Amino acid sequence: MSVGFVLLIITGLLILFGVGQRVLDRLRLTDRQAIVFIVLIIAGGFVPDIRVTDSFSFNLGGALIPLALCVYLWFKADTALERVRCLIASVITAIAVYLLGRYMPADPAELMIDPGWAYGIAAGLIAYVFGRSRRGAFIAGTLGVMLANVGSWLYARYMGAEQQLALGGAGGFDVIVIAGLLAVLLSELIGELFERIKRGRQAPVREFRGGEFVRREQR
Repeated sequence: MSVGFVLLIITGLLILFGVGQRVLDRLRLTDRQAIVFIVLIIAGGFVPDIRVTDSFSFNLGGALIPLALCVYLWFKADTALERVRCLIASVITAIAVYLLGRYMPADPAELMIDPGWAYGIAAGLIAYVFGRSRRGAFIAGTLGVMLANVGSWLYARYMGAEQQLALGGAGGFDVIVIAGLLAVLLSELIGELFERIKRGRQAPVREFRGGEFVRREQR
């Protein structure tokens, strides 16, 4: 079983045990919605890749369902500015991952870390920095990796190379999962740390209630 599947199973179990509720609230996802998406991604990962052309195919669990989740979260964004920021962060993440793929050593033995983890970690870090929100970080991490893969494939074809693109398939599944989950994790941990430092000992003035963030009533 690949790293991506293991991470998704662990995430699903944590959600079932009530861990990470604040993260889901900020993503505008309920426990049930999160579990459904995780199950669909895992199940879709076992479905053979869908071939579109002789050189392009995609995986349901590794590409189509994560993309659908990104679209769903994008429409749940609070403002038009946040939607634009998500797209900009996705492009920046894609460029960074693409350049990393071009200039990393071709021989995996020369690397201190597996290339899949390197791409996923880089995408997660960059997505957090530019995505700002938990939702934006997940979208940028997931979509950024996909865009980088597509960009690399288009460039290879432009240069006359016969390169195959299996979007979200094989090792691409793990990279997309690692990037999305890590971006959200970093956003939650670092974001929460900065929020606590900023407010000091004061109680938070906003809370999540009824599906929205509202100002906490003073007592």
